[in-house]
Amino acid sequence: MKDTAVKAMFETIAPSYDFQNSFLSLRRDIYWRRALAEILQLDKGGTVLDVAVGTAETALAISCRYPRVRVVGVDFSPAMLSVGKKKIAARGHDIKISLTLGDGRQLPIRSGSVDAVTISFGIRNMEERMLALGEFHRVLKPGGRLFIMEFSYPDQPLLNRLYRFYFDHILPPVGNLLSRTNYAYSYLADSVDSFPDDRQFIGEFAAAGFTDTGIKKLTFGIAKIFQGRKQAQEAL
Repeated sequence: MKDTAVKAMFETIAPSYDFQNSFLSLRRDIYWRRALAEILQLDKGGTVLDVAVGTAETALAISCRYPRVRVVGVDFSPAMLSVGKKKIAARGHDIKISLTLGDGRQLPIRSGSVDAVTISFGIRNMEERMLALGEFHRVLKPGGRLFIMEFSYPDQPLLNRLYRFYFDHILPPVGNLLSRTNYAYSYLADSVDSFPDDRQFIGEFAAAGFTDTGIKKLTFGIAKIFQGRKQAQEAL
């Protein structure tokens, strides 16, 4: 699906997006975002850029976990940002979280200015993935870290078959019904199927200049957090 079509899809499903995610994941999405926040290890404060911030669920999880951290969220969907801004204000986090319209492939963020970059279930939607990874590398401070959370499939063969059946045959029609579209969750399944395998994606991290790469599996590998670090400047 082209970027313009993906944007139009998110504009359409924004009002019910949070409910759909929680219902279809049996609320595991809440745990996954908290796990991502926990792994940041930013107790001393700092600035986090959350790309494809959407309705700000990950941004809020980070802000709740780290009271001293400032979160900047970027997304290309005005409708998703509108939902996110209302939610942030209602929860009293509008001083610590700011949202702005922008494209992950050309971020409106100063180079070397953030301590961590996060993106949850959004990198699949970017046609030019290497451009986005390059942008993530650019905006990070030396030594800063990148965390990309994405859907995947369990490694255990029986679980893999069961989950693939659910993901390919149950989730798309139910998700499409809930989102009142005939394509949104069919696209989700297709985009996960076409996403690079772990080795290839970690290779893309390395190609973009990241070191100390790794993968953390969540819920038997249904979701994974891919990690990398921007190399610190060498001492003079």
